Amino acid sequence: MRNQGFTKEDRMNQLPEDLILRILSFLLTELVIATSVLSKQWRSLWKLVPNLEFDSDDYESEHYTFSEIVCKSFLSLKAPVLKSLHLSFRLKSVNPVDIGLWIGIAFARHLRELVLYVAPKQTFTFPSSLCICNTLETLKLILGIHVDIPCPVLLKSLRSLHLDSVSYKDEESIRNLLSSCPILENLVVYEYWYNVVNFDIEVPSLKRLEICDVLHKKEFRRYTINVPCLKYLRIEGLYKDFELCLNAPELVEAYFTKGSFIIADKFLGSLKSAKRLSLDILALKVVYPTGSIFYQLVYLEMHTRREEWWNLLTVMLDSSPKLQVLKLIDHTQDVSKDNVVSEKWNEPKYVPECLLSHLETFVWIRYDWEREEEKEVATYILRNAGWLKKGTISTNPIESKDLEKLEERRKMLNELDSVVRASNSCNLVFEFE
Repeated sequence: MRNQGFTKEDRMNQLPEDLILRILSFLLTELVIATSVLSKQWRSLWKLVPNLEFDSDDYESEHYTFSEIVCKSFLSLKAPVLKSLHLSFRLKSVNPVDIGLWIGIAFARHLRELVLYVAPKQTFTFPSSLCICNTLETLKLILGIHVDIPCPVLLKSLRSLHLDSVSYKDEESIRNLLSSCPILENLVVYEYWYNVVNFDIEVPSLKRLEICDVLHKKEFRRYTINVPCLKYLRIEGLYKDFELCLNAPELVEAYFTKGSFIIADKFLGSLKSAKRLSLDILALKVVYPTGSIFYQLVYLEMHTRREEWWNLLTVMLDSSPKLQVLKLIDHTQDVSKDNVVSEKWNEPKYVPECLLSHLETFVWIRYDWEREEEKEVATYILRNAGWLKKGTISTNPIESKDLEKLEERRKMLNELDSVVRASNSCNLVFEFE
């Protein structure tokens, strides 16, 4: 009888080769190569793995440099198609010329995904010569990368582009990069550095766009976004010195977080095709009347730890005749009111159409039962939402030993529960965190 060790080896050898290659594709290349000692069958199997991942911090050898190890791996590679190449490195560990050479070899193997990560406080220039590939579908550039593209290139298969904390030689480099992607569908821009004030995004094929710019609160930035096919938009940041010009007539979902700027016709009008909208922004000024009607909007999410957020709510209720779900959220459990100026809420002159005939779900997360304007808003909605089916209101936690506070909350919520509701079928639920 064979011992247990040989039985395990036999079982490994009996696995289908495609399955083995799939398992190996999830490992760092260093570990993949190490499997060559497992058995005769596995000795050369690693050379067929269509995914390569190298990190200079993980490669330390007394005999070979990081560049030599990567070069040997490329020379041994037998996979006809290279699905992905992930390179993470410090410039002290690699010659930039070698990076270009490796990427060129990968392009010749019909590379589908390229991820470049350069350690912070270093700069690797990503030249236009590396932007010509017929098969590349995903490109991710992260941290210490400088994009220098003086003229349009061609990435005709690229569908997903991630630009994470990279810098650009100039605004023209951004335009040339984006214009070189005729079928680009997904774009992520996370911060950016140096020499750029205007960030122009004009991509006719784009369907999904995410922008995060929260570090540059004191620098003027302008985003001009012309994306006729965009369906999904998420923007985090954008402060009072930012300017946002948006043209997205097919937009379905839009999320704005951690920003502060003027809410006016031009901004709201660019969102009027949206069906789902989330606004976590400080409206420095709400311009009346908006004149923008959100005929498609059925889901609205707003955040209540912003100055005069209720004025923006009034605008949105008046402008969203088909709204079905309203969700109000306070992000924090901080009960401090220093960041919200207490003023009386002026309810709409006429009951909005959405309350009379469409709103079915009302949710308020971390409702502040001590604030008068929040009580007024909640009461108004319950009294006028004729089609409301369910209301869910949660509050911040109170320590069990604070009996006086608990009793105050109970009385205030009982008052809210006793409000005469426009909808006889409304089920109002209170939840305590």
